[in-house]
Amino acid sequence: MAQHTVDQAPVPAPLGAGAPRPGSVPEPPGRLRRALRSVTPGPTADAGGAALYRPWWLPWLWMLPAIVGTTVFGVFPFLNTILVSFTDAKPLGGAYNLVGLDNYTRMLGDSDFWLATRNSVLYALIVVPLMVLLPLLLAILVERNLPGIGFFRSAFYTPVLASSVVVGLSWQWLLSDQGLVNTWLQKAHIIRDAIPFLSDSWLILLSAMGLTLWKGLGWYMIFYLAALGNVPRELHEAAAVDGAGAVRRFWHITVPGVRQSMMLVGTLTGIGSLRVFTEIYMLGGATGGPGGADRTLPFYIRDVGLDPLTGNAGYGAAVSVALFALTLGLTLLAQRLTKEDEG
Repeated sequence: MAQHTVDQAPVPAPLGAGAPRPGSVPEPPGRLRRALRSVTPGPTADAGGAALYRPWWLPWLWMLPAIVGTTVFGVFPFLNTILVSFTDAKPLGGAYNLVGLDNYTRMLGDSDFWLATRNSVLYALIVVPLMVLLPLLLAILVERNLPGIGFFRSAFYTPVLASSVVVGLSWQWLLSDQGLVNTWLQKAHIIRDAIPFLSDSWLILLSAMGLTLWKGLGWYMIFYLAALGNVPRELHEAAAVDGAGAVRRFWHITVPGVRQSMMLVGTLTGIGSLRVFTEIYMLGGATGGPGGADRTLPFYIRDVGLDPLTGNAGYGAAVSVALFALTLGLTLLAQRLTKEDEG
């Protein structure tokens, strides 16, 4: 009986074993291929799903808008500021000359610069601890699911939604000599003369700190509410059974459980405090308080670097670099404290 043989079609090689993938871009051979893989590695042979058919350059295409935006609006202005700090450039442009370290030498001997630095550092030293602690206490207060607690959470968060200018104008009305605070205190016979909240240099600075705290409490309260949800209730219950009071449970259970969030809030608040401008401008006026006594570093940069008639953009850029160095130092300090806490 004759046997009939059937020719079998060759079995295609599995994907990842050297066979080209459908729809993929052919890879360049040899040394160029190895160089491209070392810089922009594509999907591996054991990858699954859509990654098998994805060209290596596609993730970089999705990242391109962010890379361009960061370069144009972040990296280039930063490098340009450093370059301008070594010149005598004017705010409105025009010819300029390289002056080397003259701007930095002038800055170190400028009493107004040191006054602005003192105000910024003092602002951070007072605001940061309060902003770390007060929103945590507020979050503990509104954490419980009680009837109507949603209203209070929304009320505490409302200042975050308001514009800084609107809030500043509201505080002007509250703190002026004929404002609500002085009027109420005088009618209650607590004071005779109006408290100069908006004319005394120290009271302006303290009032600006109060405005910053009031506006930021609700924002950082949300941070702590999320962190408190990760603290096990069993720890509080066990500590209560052992006789620990509310204060001991707060320091020994709540604080360690939200320590990372406290570090984050402290870092963000510190950076924001060094960059404060609107609060001083709204309460102290365009001069930054009487005689400029309440100017912070951003306020001082505006005065010395952006004035179209007397400004020196080069000197303003040098002060900006100093502000960046101060902010970077604070950030690195917070990062080191965080690592020590994790260790």
